[in-house]
Amino acid sequence: MAHLKAKETRQDDQGRKRWKLDLTKRLYEKGYQREDIINLFRFIDWVMKLSKELDNSFWQEVTQYEEEKKMPYITSVERRGIEQGIEQGIEQGIEQGKREGLLEGIEMGLELKFGSEGLTVLPEIVQIQNVEILRAILTSIKTVNTLEQLRQIYQ
Repeated sequence: MAHLKAKETRQDDQGRKRWKLDLTKRLYEKGYQREDIINLFRFIDWVMKLSKELDNSFWQEVTQYEEEKKMPYITSVERRGIEQGIEQGIEQGIEQGKREGLLEGIEMGLELKFGSEGLTVLPEIVQIQNVEILRAILTSIKTVNTLEQLRQIYQ
């Protein structure tokens, strides 16, 4: 249901918030165990992203609902932990994606410019975690004339 409503409300932020709140309330009302509610909510929260403003409003309504029903299944500490975990995971995923994309570009560039000999420096480059250095290497492949010149950029 969360996935379907997320697709349905892609252009309707208020509608998405209403549905996210409705689905969250249903978790409480169905009588699920605390652990099940938390796990299902994590999925709903992941699928039905809200703007910061609407997310704050959503959490105010959830908190109010929990207080009315005396059902604090997701504490504010857990909520913040979930938020931080999601944000950190997204950031790490983006960085890893950038790194992998740069490494693919570097590999192609080395092979195109230097042939199979260019690939001999690849094991050294793969060890580099800094995306900015990898970006500099990729850019430099166009202008360097030797692999030694390229090594000077990252050593």
